[in-house]
Amino acid sequence: MALFVAKRLLMALATVLVVAVLAFLLVHAMPGSPGAVSLGAGASQDAIDQLNQQLGWNDPLFTQFFRWLGNAVQGNLGVSLIDGRSISVDLTDRLPVTASLAAGATLLSAVLGIALGVTAAVRGGLLDQVIGGFVGLLVALPAFWVGIIFVYLFAVQSSVFPATGYVPFEVSPQDWAMSLALPIITLAVGGAAFIARQTRASMLEALQQEHIRTLRATATPTWKILYVHALRYASLPIVAGIALQFIGLFGGSVIAEQLFAMPGLGQAVQSSVSTHDAPAVQGVVVIATVVVVAVNLVLELATKFLDPKLRAS
Repeated sequence: MALFVAKRLLMALATVLVVAVLAFLLVHAMPGSPGAVSLGAGASQDAIDQLNQQLGWNDPLFTQFFRWLGNAVQGNLGVSLIDGRSISVDLTDRLPVTASLAAGATLLSAVLGIALGVTAAVRGGLLDQVIGGFVGLLVALPAFWVGIIFVYLFAVQSSVFPATGYVPFEVSPQDWAMSLALPIITLAVGGAAFIARQTRASMLEALQQEHIRTLRATATPTWKILYVHALRYASLPIVAGIALQFIGLFGGSVIAEQLFAMPGLGQAVQSSVSTHDAPAVQGVVVIATVVVVAVNLVLELATKFLDPKLRAS
């Protein structure tokens, strides 16, 4: 097991390093230069060249990358070309927002999806068809439309939740939860449908297994057969689907953050790309990659633990 973890950690580090190199090269392929972006359109070419020289933009790419990497390892991702703010501090403030959205939406979609999927697989018949149709409808609904509908129903008409904005947890836990409610529900709708489909298919397969039929023949309680034995047999693809859901939500939260004015990573990358703030773009890409790689690593460890064949290898 220790060897397996060590190999996966090395692969994770290699993945982050490759993405860092690609992000660095793409940033240097962007039009303009740090001096031009920082000084603006009215700056003279001499002033731009002087600032580029001070920033080390004219140094060899090899030198620039390892200088950036050395600083990044120490937690320094540079400063924004637009306002001079520390990118590390800015992303540290924004990361909890996106992480809260992704984690909350993943948890809610997992609970709803597993409940719908298990119910459809176990009950079958008309109820299975109704749930299947409902899930199909949820999959077809764009998240942006769902968010607008929820804002109209629960913020404009009834004022149950705030329409936009984010309140940090340390300021007010209750207001923090209220500010996250609508974005999380919006993001969870499509995810719940995806997990429901995966759960239904996995549970149907699990219920056909020989050991499940044996348990039924020995008068094992139905709840134990379904929620202990069958659900555990079906858990591998479900866990994988939940992890992929989190990764997708973490990397694709731009729409929700823009719609609900949430100061997360998605809003940061959109702003950085539009203003050609190269260091900020590079920092967001690397931070997002680290999170995704970490989730994948946890998924592999969970898969090895849940699958007896892999656990024995």
